[in-house]
Amino acid sequence: MDSALALLAIEIGIDPVIREFSGLVLTWHGIFTALGIAAGVFVAVIVGRRLGFLEDDVYSVALIAIPTGIIGARALYVLERWSRFSSDPLDILRLNEGGISIYGAILGGVAGGLAYVWLRKLPIRRALDVMPFGALVGMAVGRIGDLINGEHFAETTGLPWGVRYTHLESPSVVAHPLDECVRGLGVSVGELCAQHPVVVYELIGDLLIFGLLFVVLRFARRDGVTFFSFLLLYSLMRFGVSELRLDSREIILGLSTPQVTALFLIPIALAGLLYTWRQPIAEAPTPAAAAPST
Repeated sequence: MDSALALLAIEIGIDPVIREFSGLVLTWHGIFTALGIAAGVFVAVIVGRRLGFLEDDVYSVALIAIPTGIIGARALYVLERWSRFSSDPLDILRLNEGGISIYGAILGGVAGGLAYVWLRKLPIRRALDVMPFGALVGMAVGRIGDLINGEHFAETTGLPWGVRYTHLESPSVVAHPLDECVRGLGVSVGELCAQHPVVVYELIGDLLIFGLLFVVLRFARRDGVTFFSFLLLYSLMRFGVSELRLDSREIILGLSTPQVTALFLIPIALAGLLYTWRQPIAEAPTPAAAAPST
């Protein structure tokens, strides 16, 4: 039982639901998702301007990529848990209550953004290099809401740190499958289990990749290398972190949906890196001027 009693476990007893307004549920997940989107767009505008894009173009890409990203995020989550939604399809629309796939958001957002970039005849590979910076900041901020809610629960920690959820409405109390943590003790999961703070691991991973990409952007000097570096590093990080998570469905050979998605994207990232690295060194972009205020 020592593995369940992390010495530095932080207890979180916050209600995932902030308030209900006539059937509309306001959650910490929803609040920090919105803040993450705003922060991600802000960072994308700054990076895009440094790479020679007009602010208006970055905002226009965001206006398309955000809804397509949300659609992709919800779609992949629903597909993974279709048995839950098939009985009440209206649940699919209740995004404010949580339930999205980050990989779905990335794939949907990239698809929508690329459609706009292609139609506007903007440099595609350079535009792709802007996306990771906004995405990583947005995901990092959004994970704060996940941490409060306890949505992404994990294995019992065998390390000196962990997180223990105590609010009865927290998904980590309602659905955490760690039976061995309470077997024969007559106590609830929320009273005893300290689990790996996988959301914190991922948040730290997002920020580390964010910093590394600035190094890549400065020294690679080839359009597209930054994007495919992001795709590779993020997929490797998610594959490892997902090994500790218990809230993702295993779909093949004991691998969860995020792990299978990562294995699918890693060779694409490597092929993209090989292709972009063999391209001529790009001319240094002239930073675009900020749009005049009106």
